[in-house]
Amino acid sequence: MISLGLTGSRCLRAGYPRNPASRTLAAFFSTTPSTRASKKHSNEPRDKWNYNTTPFEENPSEDQLNYELVDANILEKRTSPPVGVKMLARDFIEDSLYNPNYGYFPKQATIFNIEDTAFDFPSMRNSVEFQEEVARKYAAYGADKHDGPGRQLWHTPTELFQPWYGQAIAKCLVSEYLLKYFPYEDFIIYEIGAGNGTLAMNILDFLRDEYPDVYERTRYNIIEISGNLANLQRKKLSHIHPNVKVTHKSIFHWKVREPAPCFFVAMEVVDNFAHDVVRYDLRTLEPYQGLVTVDSSGEFDLIYSRVTDPLIASFLDLRKRLGHPLPLPRLLESSQTLRRAYTSLPFAPNLSAEEYIPTRMLSLLRTLRTYFPRHRLVLSDFSSLPDTIPGVNAPVVQTRLRNITVPCTKLLVRQGYFDIFFPTNFERLRDMYECLLEQPSESPPTFSDSLTDTPLTDARITPLAFHSSPLSLGNNFFTSHNRRTPKDGVASASGLPVGERKSSVFTHTEFLETYGELDQTRLRNGENPMLDFYKNVKFLF
Repeated sequence: MISLGLTGSRCLRAGYPRNPASRTLAAFFSTTPSTRASKKHSNEPRDKWNYNTTPFEENPSEDQLNYELVDANILEKRTSPPVGVKMLARDFIEDSLYNPNYGYFPKQATIFNIEDTAFDFPSMRNSVEFQEEVARKYAAYGADKHDGPGRQLWHTPTELFQPWYGQAIAKCLVSEYLLKYFPYEDFIIYEIGAGNGTLAMNILDFLRDEYPDVYERTRYNIIEISGNLANLQRKKLSHIHPNVKVTHKSIFHWKVREPAPCFFVAMEVVDNFAHDVVRYDLRTLEPYQGLVTVDSSGEFDLIYSRVTDPLIASFLDLRKRLGHPLPLPRLLESSQTLRRAYTSLPFAPNLSAEEYIPTRMLSLLRTLRTYFPRHRLVLSDFSSLPDTIPGVNAPVVQTRLRNITVPCTKLLVRQGYFDIFFPTNFERLRDMYECLLEQPSESPPTFSDSLTDTPLTDARITPLAFHSSPLSLGNNFFTSHNRRTPKDGVASASGLPVGERKSSVFTHTEFLETYGELDQTRLRNGENPMLDFYKNVKFLF
């Protein structure tokens, strides 16, 4: 028997017990930061200076300063992990996860797939039997046969509870569409990170069978960063649902404007969005950004410098405007005298603990505001995680070795062999999202009608718009009669009055109790694994 873990553990352990000592196995793959410096000063305290991790050295070495500064876009062309470079923490994470030649997702990860055969939940006695059945399906993938990293197999609720989980998402979307847009607008859906295409299949099957009139007006667009998964999605979906279009592209490279009302779906994907590392000077509260350096031997170090990256600076400014507190004890944050006294203590750190900030999430929200100005967002992911590395909002860094899930205690591990995924503070995400949507939409460099190259002026006329074209730019673009009139003439990017909340946060259970067919996943003893599992998941809608 195995345990899925009621906290929604990302990796299933395929019948193998968890071994507390297995953390040490991660060293097999990892490169230790500042190995030479650690040996040189092995008997000396490491906390006297910690602007950088090298003990007793406040400033980076000359070699580190002279390393080439790269980012994940530059590294996409590399066929092996780079040496003699430095990069922001988010670029290190993106390169580790998504590099097409050695990244975790293109080369290592396998999404658990029950091969279109749903579990017969009502026939199972209890959750123990359900977990045993899942274990049997996991065992069909085979055991790891070598000493290196094993098959990186992980599951999602979409796969475990198909088609009922996907149908719950479909009901949420179609109810909103019927209320606001049918029959005047097409039902346009965008999904990022569609995995095996199971969610898209479940949604479209449900619409075809239950809402044929809506299905006829449905356009389903998948934006997929992985070339292998994009091909799998096309093969799985195109011959059954010709209204599906798969685009192999990162959402962060998206440059096509969708002027029509649409729904944007992100399920179990933002946990793998890259974060940056920030620490704060405990005397002045000045933030410092983390840079990962890789020397000529492939050894990692993490150094800190004053914030110069525009995206990090934008996130910190947005957080300040929202009034979200710094990750410091309240007394330290409010009293400069207390901070000065604290930092003068022997061996007291001069920087705060590492904080992992969701800068790529900010990039996504900006993309939604600019290229999907009339979207409705449905987003779900982990709100908390066990076995995280040290730090505030820190990720889980783990791999699978000899059929055992191995959590690691540090971020700087060999690229491509470890899954790196983060929890999301949904309440703060909601605040960021609403604040950004209140701002005027940025003008993209090029304008297109949906996924074609048709100029905006040629778009079809809709009775929902005040003007002859729904694509007229300016504030009037967002003021159609299915939207509430903005207060004081100020329009938000979502078309709602400034300051009025559009989205809400729901627990996993609350969302599924509203939209799910719970009788279909209830076991004979009354348990319902679709509700009981993934307690650490929330929805933003």
